[in-house]
Amino acid sequence: MPIQSTNESRAVSISRPSSIKLPPMSAVNYPIYNHQSDGNSGFLRAARAGNLEKVLEYLRSSIDINTSNANGLNALHLASKEGHVNIVQELLSRGANVNAATKKGNTALHIASLAGQEEVVKLLVQYNANINCQSQNGFSPLYMAAQENHIEVVKFLLANGANQSLATEDGFTPLAVSLQQGHDKVVAILLENDSKGSKVRLPALHIAAKKNDTKAAALLLQGESQPDLNYKEGGFVNCTTKSGFTPLHIAAHYGNLEVAQLLIARGADVNYAASQNITPLHVASKWGKDNIVKLLLEKGAQIDAKTKDGLTPLHCAARSGHDQVVDLLLESGAPFGAKTKNGLSALHMAAQGDHVDAARILLYYKSTLVDDVSSDYLSALHVASHCGNFNVAKLLCERRADVNAKALNGFSCLHIACKKNRLKLVELLIANDADVEARTESGLTSLHVASFVGSHEIVIYLLQHGANIDSNTVRGETPLHLAARNNQIDIVQTLLNYGATVDAKAKEAQTCLHLATRLGNIEIVSLLLKANAFVDSETKDGYSSLHIAAKEGHEEIASLLIDHAANLNLFTKRNFSALHICSKYGNIKVANLLLQKGASPDIQGKNDLTPLHCAVHYNHSNIALLLLQHGASPHVTARNGYTPLHIAAKKNVLDIAEMLLEYNANTNAQSTGGFTPLHLSCQDGHSDMTYLLLANHADPNIASKCHLTPLHLCAQEDRVKCAEALVSKQADINAQTLSGYTSLHVACHFGQINMVRYLLKLGANVNIETNLMFTPLHSAAQQGHVMIVKLLLENGASPNKTNKHGMTALSIAQRLGYISVVEELKVVTETTIASKHELITEERYKIQAPEVSHEEHPLTDSEDETAHSAEDNIAVIYPEIGYIALAKPINNLKMRDKTTKGSLKSLFSYLPANECT
Repeated sequence: MPIQSTNESRAVSISRPSSIKLPPMSAVNYPIYNHQSDGNSGFLRAARAGNLEKVLEYLRSSIDINTSNANGLNALHLASKEGHVNIVQELLSRGANVNAATKKGNTALHIASLAGQEEVVKLLVQYNANINCQSQNGFSPLYMAAQENHIEVVKFLLANGANQSLATEDGFTPLAVSLQQGHDKVVAILLENDSKGSKVRLPALHIAAKKNDTKAAALLLQGESQPDLNYKEGGFVNCTTKSGFTPLHIAAHYGNLEVAQLLIARGADVNYAASQNITPLHVASKWGKDNIVKLLLEKGAQIDAKTKDGLTPLHCAARSGHDQVVDLLLESGAPFGAKTKNGLSALHMAAQGDHVDAARILLYYKSTLVDDVSSDYLSALHVASHCGNFNVAKLLCERRADVNAKALNGFSCLHIACKKNRLKLVELLIANDADVEARTESGLTSLHVASFVGSHEIVIYLLQHGANIDSNTVRGETPLHLAARNNQIDIVQTLLNYGATVDAKAKEAQTCLHLATRLGNIEIVSLLLKANAFVDSETKDGYSSLHIAAKEGHEEIASLLIDHAANLNLFTKRNFSALHICSKYGNIKVANLLLQKGASPDIQGKNDLTPLHCAVHYNHSNIALLLLQHGASPHVTARNGYTPLHIAAKKNVLDIAEMLLEYNANTNAQSTGGFTPLHLSCQDGHSDMTYLLLANHADPNIASKCHLTPLHLCAQEDRVKCAEALVSKQADINAQTLSGYTSLHVACHFGQINMVRYLLKLGANVNIETNLMFTPLHSAAQQGHVMIVKLLLENGASPNKTNKHGMTALSIAQRLGYISVVEELKVVTETTIASKHELITEERYKIQAPEVSHEEHPLTDSEDETAHSAEDNIAVIYPEIGYIALAKPINNLKMRDKTTKGSLKSLFSYLPANECT
């Protein structure tokens, strides 16, 4: 092949092996060429010689920067050839045509690439040189760099978009000329670059193995030099990718026998275990390359090699249905009983893929495999039933497979076929004496399963073949329950047509009507009622279907139930009516329906609570208004005397409180303990509610049965803002309880210093006494509140006052051991301090406390009404239906055959860490 000289006037011939004929590099005429003159010649000579000063002198004389000699070589070409970067830079910056071509069609980039002038090449590309420009016979810059073994130039051109597929007129590529010249490093670079765009980039030797390019492979093996590869024992021939695959794995995948033979001859390890312990034999078996399988076995490949998950080559061949490979492996002694970590045999694999010939071969070698089971007791027939593979299932039945074998969770093959809606398999299994009444661990028959998943034709077929229509699970549920659970309308109709018991009760005494109502399926509810389902049937908790509809907010179903004479005033076991339940859950449409149909708005349930009490407690203002509009009384009291306004005050629901007041609710209504809504709002610190009640004539001085006023409760809980509201309405700050405690006593007792300050500021009597002659100072000292003691003393409290037992505040503090209080009081108290002996021998001190509110709320959030105590999650109730136990090992058989050729990731995606998925 001729190689151009500097001025393209001569060609130097280099002999090449006769096996490869490369085309000569000839020229193509460039459209415009300038004629030579003495000035032009001097300019070109200066550029070639690298004389920048002379070149600049010519350029300043206005010479044509693109002038060329007889061969079409211009200053840029010549400077590029010689590597004069400074002159190239100057010419390009002054507008030299970067893509001007010689008579042979070569640009400056061709010439620089041929000469290996890397810096010039980079500069030309920076100035937008056409990187894929082809000369007269199709030569590209990359071809020229590859031809001359200019490695760095090759790398740079490839990195900047050079197309290595561009061929000469005779079809030769940069790779071809590199191979012909023996440039192993350039060959490696080109091969590796050829895998760009794939999901996984492969090293050069792997690419050669993929393309079955024995010449490239031989050259690379001869050089044995490639960066970024993992070298293992055996040298370069066993180099691996990052995922651990050798070139022999690749050759095995594509069935490239010649390269495989070459690699083995050069020492490739036939048992090399890549990621997940995959050997070349696994790969060849998976892809059905019997020629490679035979070669590997001849060369000593381990026939029973196992992947990380226990797959042998026989598993791989059986799963992919390569019966010739299966036969070859078995003939060569493959262990047909080998199992994966999950206990799956090769027959399981063949069953999963419906590979009947592979299965037949396996059974020919060992017929007892037919009932072999996995660690989850799955037989091959289970797998075939799951996958709907009729042909293999038929073969297995012919070979007398146990059709009633049960998996670990009790699922038979018939259960599985019903679950997956495989009618043909159901017919096949029953024809081979499958038990239609076989049960899973939770008591599911095949009819239960088919009813749940909606396999209509199978349901009918099972009923026609003797299936018990009212068979019960361990929870007492019939197939009709299961169909209702999963909203299978057609199945419900069919089961009813065949005589299913419509009012059958399961665990928790649930009927199908209860289930359908809860799920909101009006069509099923209608079917059940037409079949004379008992509309008022109750669950264990006393729930009727109407209660359930009220809770779930199913208005249309509630209407349908009422139309079928459902009792509006039935109570649950916790004494709640349907209207109570609507009020709790805020289902206004159902509540309105019930009221329109005659439900009593004041019906009293648990603790004499009305629906209005419930609506207020759960802050459903729309329900509260609806009830009031339908005549609900705002004055009705619960068992503890609470009116709805008490609850509104306690829960601080202002909008409902205002609504109740508009309907003339009594702000001074008293509970059984004498507490008003104002007491409750003050105790909980609801200042806005307090102002609202006071603005609506609430008495700020009203006292409970123990004479606690709202201000006492403010003092107890340190509710200063509420106290301010009370005082603004002339609350008595010195009002006393039955035991004589004022609000100041209470604040001092409970340590509420903010209220103490507030009351003292208002002029509360600091020395007022209780019935036992306790002053506020006694109360503070008794409780050890030293800061309050100081505050009281500062405001005139007498430290020398004694209670009914003759004790001062100091003596009480001494008795109880409050050192800081003692220290504070001893300097102002006239009485002497008792000795330690006296303190020990005297009678034990009895704590004195003011009255407090002990009323319990009539309704708590913990009293949650539930329509049923059974779990709603079908996977929890019947794990078999959810396939929790069964699906995993079967799904582990599924192969992710994403065949993106050239990608090792997809190539071996059938062997992930998790079994053969």
